This record gives sequence, C-alpha cells and structure tokens, in this order.
Amino acid sequence: MTNLASGPAIAANERQLRRAKKAALAAFLGGALEYYDFFIYATAASLVFSKIFFPAGDATVALIASFATFGVAYVARPFGAIVFGHLGDKIGRKNTLVLTLVLMGSATFLIGALPDFNAVGYWAPALLVVMRLMQGLSAGAETAGASALSTEEAPEGRRGFFASFAMSGISAGIVLASLAFLPVAAMGEAERLAWGWRIPFWLSLVVLVVAYLVRRSLDEPEVFEEKHDHGELVRLPFMKMFKTHPAQFFQVALMSFETVTNTFMQSFGLAYAVSVGVPASTMLWVSIVGNVIAIASQPLMAHLSDRFGRRPVFIAGVLGSGAMIFVYFSVISTGNIPMIFLASTLITAGTYSMSNAIYPAWFSELFNVKVRYSGMAIGLQVGILCAGFTPLLGTALVGAEKANWGPAAWIVAASSLLAVAGAYWARETNKTPLRELGNPVP
Repeated sequence: MTNLASGPAIAANERQLRRAKKAALAAFLGGALEYYDFFIYATAASLVFSKIFFPAGDATVALIASFATFGVAYVARPFGAIVFGHLGDKIGRKNTLVLTLVLMGSATFLIGALPDFNAVGYWAPALLVVMRLMQGLSAGAETAGASALSTEEAPEGRRGFFASFAMSGISAGIVLASLAFLPVAAMGEAERLAWGWRIPFWLSLVVLVVAYLVRRSLDEPEVFEEKHDHGELVRLPFMKMFKTHPAQFFQVALMSFETVTNTFMQSFGLAYAVSVGVPASTMLWVSIVGNVIAIASQPLMAHLSDRFGRRPVFIAGVLGSGAMIFVYFSVISTGNIPMIFLASTLITAGTYSMSNAIYPAWFSELFNVKVRYSGMAIGLQVGILCAGFTPLLGTALVGAEKANWGPAAWIVAASSLLAVAGAYWARETNKTPLRELGNPVP
C-alpha cells in the first residue's frame, strides 16, 4: 500500500523537477541574451561610441556623453518594469518573457546598423538613444520575470538554487559579450571604428533564436495558473502592489543597489583601466575569467542561502564587494595585471556572486503571487536606475586625474551600505512555503 501511495508522489516530484529544470534553462538563456546585448553596449560605450557617435573635441566630455547614452536605458527600465510587470501578472510569465526577449534582440541588431556622426550628424546619437531606450524597456522586466517563473517552478527548499540560473545566464552573457569584443579590440582603430564594432551586435541574433525557441515551449507556473483559473488575479497589479506590499517594495529597492558593483566594473572599470594603460583586450579577459567562474559559483552561493538563509549570505557578499572595490581600483591604477585578475575574480565570482545569486529568489519571495512580477520588477529597477548613471558620475568625479580613483570606489561602497540596510529590514523567506509568500492580496 505504501508503494502504491508513493508512486504518484514520486511521479509528481519528478514532473516538478523537470519543469524546474526547464524554467531554469529558459532563465539562463534569456539572461544570456539580454545581458549579452546589454553589456556589448557597455563595452562599446567604453571603447567606441565616444569616437563615432559624437562630434570631435574633448575626449573626456565625449566619454561622459557616451556613458550618458548607456545610462538612458536605466531611465527606461522602470517603465519597462511597470508595463511588462503588469502584463506578467495579468497574462502570464511565459508570454511576457517572450515579448521582452524579442524587443531586446531587435534593438541590439538595429544598433549594429546605425550610421555614425560623420554620416548623419546629431541624428546618430539620437537614434542610438532610441535603440538604447528599447533595450532598457526590455531589461526592466527580464530578470524579474525569469526569477518569478523559476522561483514558482522550483521544488520546496531549492528555490534559491533554481532561480540563480537567471544570474548565471547573465554571467554567460557577459562572457559572450567580452569574447565577441576580443577580436574587435585587436583590430586596428580605423577598422574597429568603421565596421568592426558592429559585428558583436549582429551576432546577438544567434542567441535570440535559441532563447526564443526554449521560451515558447514553457508552461505557466501552477501557482499562477491557479489564481488565473479561479479569477483571482487583480486588475491593476502595479497599484495593488503598492497598497499591499509597500515595505517589500522599498526593501527590494534598497537591496538592488548591490548591482552598482557589477555595473561599475563592466563599464567605468574598463574605461578607467584603458586610460591608465591597461590594454582593453586584457580587461576583457579579466571579465571573462571572473564571469566563467561565476556561472558555477552563483548556484553554489544560492544553495547556501537555501540552507542557511538569504540574509546572511546576501549581506556578507555585499559588504565584501564594498570593501574589495578599493583593492580593485588600486591595482588597476598600478597596472599590475596578475593582481587585476585576482581582485576582479574575487569580486565577480566571490563576493558579488554571494549577493547577486540570491536576489532572484529572495526578491520574488517577498511578494504575493498576484503582484510578484510587478513588485520585483519595479522595486529592482530603482537601484538599477541609479546604477546606470554611476559610471557617468564616476567619470566626472575622477576626471583626467588617473590616480584619483577614490570617488569611484566610494560610490560603490555607499551603494553597498544601502543594500545592507534593505537586507536587514527584509524578512527571511528561505523556509516559507511557496503559497504563503508575501502579504495577503484581496
């Protein structure tokens, strides 16, 4: 009798595990595409765009303008979070994630086809900003949707582990972006500025096709389908979330400042290193090594949070990143290549992975299923919006004085303290059953 009873239970567990793995794969591939697209822009903004999309003149001013176009996507991200968060809580996670994927892929390909300043004048930066805004709208909801879906499909007690594959996908996207720019960085400047920089943008179509096919085959999470089938979804998830989860929204907004570390390293760090004589190709390899290891280390960190709690692992990682960033910029200023590799890897695959791998599950778990996509997407974008403009601020404060890296490090450290404050405030959720997460939503 026991064997007969356990048979259906075993089959149900196996079915859930298959769904969880499929959702994790979709999150990984989607994250890889979204952040391949997003970070080839960061690399191009650091190395190329200031020279071809803006009038000739002061190099520092042109670089600041280039980082400004990088930052406008972060202005669009909250709007993307509102629009696609609403759709994700109304029509479902799957279809919304397909929409964000196609929007990002289309914008990225079109960036590679844009004319430069010499060809069309100020239309060049204007068109660049439009495409970047499209990228921002998409990215505003990608991570939240993939995280919500992976969290809702995961077996009990393993939500952190399965949701973390969205972050491993982002690391894979950064690796692909860096690899795509290696041959571009090795080109002569004339070829790189004329046509070489366009190739990484066009290559995004390959990842887009693979990710699209996987996402189209997904099912909606059962916990969402239950609410949908019983007519229990709310009309305006965005407004309902603010009424029922105001504290959780501000907690997520504060904790999302942990993303400043990675944004600074991927954009300002690259530009700063090149300005002090470190070859761009070397810094791309630095990024590749750290993120390859992070692909594996992030699920491990998330597994630790499943066992020991989200809060202690997250806080340890954020404090570690805030301290290590001083070492990172210090060794860049000396041009010590081995130490640059070591410091960057310790942050990217170590301290930053500790916090970054955990937030997909933790942020999702703070909200009720009826407003989960909206709550996580919008809250997350507050800190990320600020992160998008920190490279511009860092460039302006550091200026042409190469030894003056202190302001950049202090921006990251201050952001880390804000994230720690949010983590102390937020509730621990790693042991809470899926259907009991978040506040009640009438």
